[in-house]
Amino acid sequence: MATLQKLSDKRWRIAGTVAAVAVTTTAGGVAWAATGADPTPSPSNSPSASPSAPSNEQGPGKGFGHRGEFGLGGALHGEFVVPKDGGGYQTMATQRGEVTAVSKESITVKSEDGYSQTYTLTEDTLVNAARDGIDDVKTGNTVQVTAVVVDGKATASSVDDGTVRQAAGEKWGFKRGPR
Repeated sequence: MATLQKLSDKRWRIAGTVAAVAVTTTAGGVAWAATGADPTPSPSNSPSASPSAPSNEQGPGKGFGHRGEFGLGGALHGEFVVPKDGGGYQTMATQRGEVTAVSKESITVKSEDGYSQTYTLTEDTLVNAARDGIDDVKTGNTVQVTAVVVDGKATASSVDDGTVRQAAGEKWGFKRGPR
């Protein structure tokens, strides 16, 4: 039970770190845009377009919806450093993409941009799929992987199978999968 609580605490810490990075990046971008803009209007012979309402369109870099599931505005993959329990720091990796190979020992994911990574699976890897865990994750499914990286080797701490979740949601009448 203590291990489960420790893992839950670590997940919240990781989620908080990711949220802080997203907010900081957004705020920095807004500040840069505000200071980098030329306040002097330039003459134009073309008619100006009328302002439009903000778009609710989802997609890479456009929000937290389907394509921005991890809260990074559509990030496909990346690494970041978080404080480690007991002191020090550890490198975390995240990737969203298509499963190209899967077994009880590992999963290989390829993102839209062609980046491919193999992650080691352990008995401690949490798999959010269906009843049979990693056995329900199939080649071609879309997944989100979170991993701890040590000496260049990525060990998955969680695998979230969006394809299986969507199918379950449709089965039970949810439009966007269970929440």
